[in-house]
Amino acid sequence: MPLTLTCLPGIPLIRPGDNLVEMIGTALERAGLVLQDGDILVLAQKIVSKAEGRMLNLARVNPSARALELAASIDKDPRLVELILQESREVLRTRPGTIIVEHRLGFVCANAGIDHSNVAGLGDGQEEWVLLLPENPDDSAHRIRQGLERAASVHVGVLIIDSHGRAWRQGTVGAAIGLSGMPGLVDLRGSPDLFDYTLRITQVGAADELAAAASLVMGQAAEGTPVVHVRGFPYPLREGSLEELLRPKELDLFR
Repeated sequence: MPLTLTCLPGIPLIRPGDNLVEMIGTALERAGLVLQDGDILVLAQKIVSKAEGRMLNLARVNPSARALELAASIDKDPRLVELILQESREVLRTRPGTIIVEHRLGFVCANAGIDHSNVAGLGDGQEEWVLLLPENPDDSAHRIRQGLERAASVHVGVLIIDSHGRAWRQGTVGAAIGLSGMPGLVDLRGSPDLFDYTLRITQVGAADELAAAASLVMGQAAEGTPVVHVRGFPYPLREGSLEELLRPKELDLFR
């Protein structure tokens, strides 16, 4: 089966408390798509965070002494630095304008994934709003998946993605931050290659590969297409989690 990725049209701007399952169902009907067993829905992190009310007003943040000191050294808003520290396990690297952290969810990213772009405030337009990552993206993906499966009586996967930089290349790519009903990692060790050589170390970051493809279809700016329907995923669906994709610290040569 060919792999097809289709952006779902007409997803409105998301507000706290919105029902993403209902919105996705309406968008699927609009696109003329009926969910089948094995389909996957890929969601941009922003709509999940917005629906879960993860928007914060910087005017209400009181920076700590540590945030003030770090902000002065990298020329960054100390209120934002305070939120980055709250969302992180450890600060790994800094440079003017950027903080690289180990996020509380376990992955390494810039600025704890906190975003200014495409974040509409609730009220005074002069206030500065930012968007944090979902509290638990795996749980978010699972709840959305359950809602879709109940509505359509099928077995599907759900993937929540964000844009991440990489230690060894320029540019951001889509990366998985939460998943349910699909593999994060596909272990091919022990399988034969084209010439019957037994693979010994090959593990495929299947969720990240799909995240990158879906991100390419979604776009990175003002496209307004935060949900992608996927059919033809080349691996069997199963229960999965973000943890599969996280490299243990002792194996991370970039730390």
